[in-house]
Amino acid sequence: MAVGGKNNFMGRRKKRLPQQPAEITIEKLTHDGRGIGHLEGKAIFVEGALPGETVLFRYTQMRRDYACGKTLEVIRPAADRVDPPCTAFGRCGGCSFQHVAPEAQIRIKQDLLLEQLRRIGKIEHLELWPPLTGPQWGYRHKARLGVRFVRNKGRVLVGFRERASGKVAEIDRCLTLHPAVGDRIQDLSGLIDGLSIREQIPQIEIALGDNRHALVFRTLTPPTEDDKDALIAFGRNHGFDIHLQPKGPDSLQCIHPDAPSLLCYELPENVTLWFSPLDFTQVNPGINRKMIERVLTALEPGAEESILDLFCGLGNFTLPLARRTGRVTGVEGNPQAVERGILNARANALDNVSFHCADLSGKLDDHPWARQPYDKVLLDPARPGAQEVMEWIPRWNPRRVVYVSCNPATLARDLGILVHEHGYRLIKAGIMDMFPHTAHVESIALLER
Repeated sequence: MAVGGKNNFMGRRKKRLPQQPAEITIEKLTHDGRGIGHLEGKAIFVEGALPGETVLFRYTQMRRDYACGKTLEVIRPAADRVDPPCTAFGRCGGCSFQHVAPEAQIRIKQDLLLEQLRRIGKIEHLELWPPLTGPQWGYRHKARLGVRFVRNKGRVLVGFRERASGKVAEIDRCLTLHPAVGDRIQDLSGLIDGLSIREQIPQIEIALGDNRHALVFRTLTPPTEDDKDALIAFGRNHGFDIHLQPKGPDSLQCIHPDAPSLLCYELPENVTLWFSPLDFTQVNPGINRKMIERVLTALEPGAEESILDLFCGLGNFTLPLARRTGRVTGVEGNPQAVERGILNARANALDNVSFHCADLSGKLDDHPWARQPYDKVLLDPARPGAQEVMEWIPRWNPRRVVYVSCNPATLARDLGILVHEHGYRLIKAGIMDMFPHTAHVESIALLER
């Protein structure tokens, strides 16, 4: 028995990594932006390599059926390769596509969407919307930065996590963050370095609105009065409301005198969306506004129609839709978001919208809103998609369905169900470049019965 246990353990042991770098030609990209090539019949996933390139790489992981590696040298570069403008690229995990020309990033993401629709959804020959694009730099208005005091460097680091590591990347500035924050990474580092609790602040949440900018410091130990004075002074000097979060989201407290608790930004249809610094909002407000306009165009809401908005959050789509149609029902699993949605409807004087809290991955039979028919349905789920909801689409019997997705694989899976099992036809699809210089693909699809 002991011998068998030893053999089982040895069978599970990781294979030894080859020590010598190897050369490979890259054939295509994965969904997360790594290059794929083959050596000796085994698929190799190579970070930092592009299709058509020949690169020298070192192995970082070895499995029976595949291996992973990291590019050491580009021997024959692709035409799409450019020099990354950020000196931290390759170490910082905030970006993965800075070495790809912007127009090529769009093409790669669009090709990935089409490939997933063909391979997973078994859907081909569809019309494409033109990609939604915006500024390449300074677009991020929402982010979570790691904080760590590193003794051997004698300083506090503030930034995104390193690739494949929990360590905080050492950066001086960030080009994708809005300049109000991206140009002040060093200032934030110096601020925290001067606090008595510099080793008790693991992260900073950033939330920028049209009206105000907020920083939320996660604190594991209460700050002293001197610490609070330093934080407030930083906020005054640089235009930030300073918040502390000692525990969960409910513990959020603003220490900046006379600062309102909520931020806001403007949406299409003369809607103002109010939110807390810890609420989920889209990171790229410019693309978000274009995305809402595309959703409105795709749904074509009629004045007397009833529309169901699933995974509605704070009402990002729900509220603009309510300006155009007879009735909108928003459903969300987060009770705080539902409460905020209700408050936003009141603030915008919208009385034809209702918000409901429900776990959309569970049973919906007990919810009165789920037992009603709808003219049209909008879905905007998280990365796992909305597979559990697919069986309900025929019951609601909508003429038109619009699906907004942050994961092409689960989008393709769910669209395949609607097309092949429920009699819908995929009319159009397209990408929206919500996260330039990353492999993240935001997309939208329109279906009709």
